[in-house]
Amino acid sequence: MFHQFTGWLAAIAGQWGYPGIVVLMALESSFFPFPSEIVIPPAAYLAATGKMNIAMVIICGISGSLVGAVFNYWLALKLGRPFFEKYGRYLLINRRSLVKADLFFERHGYISTFIGRLLPGIRQYISLPAGLARMNLPAFCAATALGAGIWVAILAVLGYLLGRNEDLIIHNLHWISLAIIVLCSVLIFIYIYRWKKRESHSPKVN
Repeated sequence: MFHQFTGWLAAIAGQWGYPGIVVLMALESSFFPFPSEIVIPPAAYLAATGKMNIAMVIICGISGSLVGAVFNYWLALKLGRPFFEKYGRYLLINRRSLVKADLFFERHGYISTFIGRLLPGIRQYISLPAGLARMNLPAFCAATALGAGIWVAILAVLGYLLGRNEDLIIHNLHWISLAIIVLCSVLIFIYIYRWKKRESHSPKVN
């Protein structure tokens, strides 16, 4: 699969160029999710052979991820919210639940979006609850770009260094993904601890 995709990407590089990476990563991050592992590492490998620029590969990868995430955010904002407000009672979702979601993303949206972008199986869909909750768009974009940037950079480095060995890339990605999950768990624990500590020390309003 990797070698086939590398050949395909090399063949269309002259036609699509870097915008092709943006389009593919936008699709990966939105309504047509497929593994980013088959987009960035092959492109990074082409950069290692001198056919592309590694910095541009990373920038285009982040840009595409952001475009796809903003699309999902917009989709949830425009279509999801009216749907749940109208039919939510049939799904045991009331207006109070939506208000609570709004408050949650108002307080914790940045860290939730950032961590969500790093977790497998979640990164494509974290934009949907953010859109439903009307999370601040600049904050959403910043958190998305930061989280996506870390993941894209990891894929690019692996593709650049190990591009000829698909099995070694997959093996390393497995352990890196596990390490990221552990790191995110630690970050969540620290964030919750500090937030609760700050809440306990904040003055109570009567």
